[in-house]
Amino acid sequence: MILLNPKTENFEHFDPQSRQLLKKTVQWFETKGKEKLKHDDHHRVWYSDFIEFVKKEKLFATFLTPAAEGDGETRWDTYRNCALNEILGFYGLAYWYTWQVTILGLGPIWMSSNKSIKEKTADLLQNGGIFAFGLSEKEHGADIYSTDMLLKPQDDGTFLAQGDKYYIGNANEAALVSTFGIISETDDYVFFVVESNHEKFDCVRNVVNSQTYVAEYVLNDYPIMEKDILAKGKDAWDMSLNTVNVGKYNLGWASIGICTHAFYEALNHASHRRLFDHYVTDFTHIKQLFIDAFTRLTAMKLFALRASDYMRSASIDDRRYLLYNPMVKMKVTSQGEEVMDLLWNVIAAKGFEKDMYFEMAVRDIRALPKLEGTVHVNMALIIKFMANYFFHPKSYPEIPLCNEPVDDDFLFHQGHAKSLGKIKFHDYRLAYNSVNLPNVRIFKKQISTLKKLLLLARPKEDQIKDFDILLNLGELFTLVAYGQLIIEKFQLDNFDADILDQIFDCMIRDFSRYALNLYSKTNITAPQKYFCKRMIRKPIKNTDRSKRVLQNHIYSLKDQYEMNS
Repeated sequence: MILLNPKTENFEHFDPQSRQLLKKTVQWFETKGKEKLKHDDHHRVWYSDFIEFVKKEKLFATFLTPAAEGDGETRWDTYRNCALNEILGFYGLAYWYTWQVTILGLGPIWMSSNKSIKEKTADLLQNGGIFAFGLSEKEHGADIYSTDMLLKPQDDGTFLAQGDKYYIGNANEAALVSTFGIISETDDYVFFVVESNHEKFDCVRNVVNSQTYVAEYVLNDYPIMEKDILAKGKDAWDMSLNTVNVGKYNLGWASIGICTHAFYEALNHASHRRLFDHYVTDFTHIKQLFIDAFTRLTAMKLFALRASDYMRSASIDDRRYLLYNPMVKMKVTSQGEEVMDLLWNVIAAKGFEKDMYFEMAVRDIRALPKLEGTVHVNMALIIKFMANYFFHPKSYPEIPLCNEPVDDDFLFHQGHAKSLGKIKFHDYRLAYNSVNLPNVRIFKKQISTLKKLLLLARPKEDQIKDFDILLNLGELFTLVAYGQLIIEKFQLDNFDADILDQIFDCMIRDFSRYALNLYSKTNITAPQKYFCKRMIRKPIKNTDRSKRVLQNHIYSLKDQYEMNS
């Protein structure tokens, strides 16, 4: 099975310790039950019971302490982190969120050369501590160039921290809050740590109406010594970007987990409901909705899994993960919204009922594309890779499945943030030419036409300034890279070719939609219109393939999972 079923998954592909912790996490949620889960969500109950479980089992300590900083039982292993990401998303975004924010808070610490803080952090994790990442500000949002958090030097060589941070998860109970600011006398960037229980740390309020605690906090002349500083200058700046590089990848997994749980709930409901003397699952339009929802969800997971291989094998000389990471954040999470819309059209009004997981899922799925930079911000980043991806390939050793139980040490030694436009990629055609399926062949023709547009009718200077045009071009480019990694995963896992061809059925339609959007822009030139029209194509209709996917991979999941009440 590609989709997670917590009640049947044995996690046999992990080492015994990881397997045990993942199973215990599933069991904790199933013991808590859906009724209590939904009660706590509706009443916005702070999840102290989950944090107590994390402490008791040393869950975050085991998964989020690099081997060099741990006791021999810990490592930072993206492959197994994906599994916990998915489980936490499956049961509720709030539980995933405290894990995600802890990851962000730990990023600058593990990237620093401050040995004493690293030792302190490892001890705090062992004792169940959670962490926070103080980057965003109320007035500036993600514009970290404009931070108002100041470190003011004092005559005795210490500093006083003054300023406000906003939208900071876990800040109500974080053992340490990694905080970004500038040194007032030099305007150098700086990262330092503060404690949320310090008298000069003012946790002003929870800024969201949610079970999670997303804080505004103010530092009122908070005393900072050199031993509290993680980095200064360019190192601090790179630390902020590199931490986000690590953390943004997790958002796609939260979407995958949420959609998977909602998928089971929608399928179980529809398969037992009779309307007009038929089960809902017998209606033609319902079959298509389930096929598209399953296909898109499967593609989300396959892409995110393959992107993990590029993260784990990354080096200073191979930074391709900097394209695939923001795609997991941007593409996978936006696909998650689409999957939920498809499923909602299946269960309709049932999706509003308060005892359904679905009611929580349709609300939470909307958040993920908007965290760690909006879709637009990440698309602007992704577009920088387009020229080298299509026109200047480089030869690399083949990236295998990276599932070894080892530390992903490079993530904390990414180095200075270099020009993204200089990063090279291997030839995407190697993947596309490795399979011979009807819809992949059509998609290859769409790619070829897009490349001709970029070569022969490239955007003019005024069009480059039109972000709406660049957004649609970026969506087209993103689909190419998305399909490439899905095919690579197909070659590694050898899953059913029917699923792969069905995925490209969706992708052809998506490609055509973005090409039509581009065609419809008022300032598109005649040559550009010509190529846009040639990109609009239909997938091959294969009724037998669709029936096999429906029966073998979708309807076979009926009643296979339901959360304990």
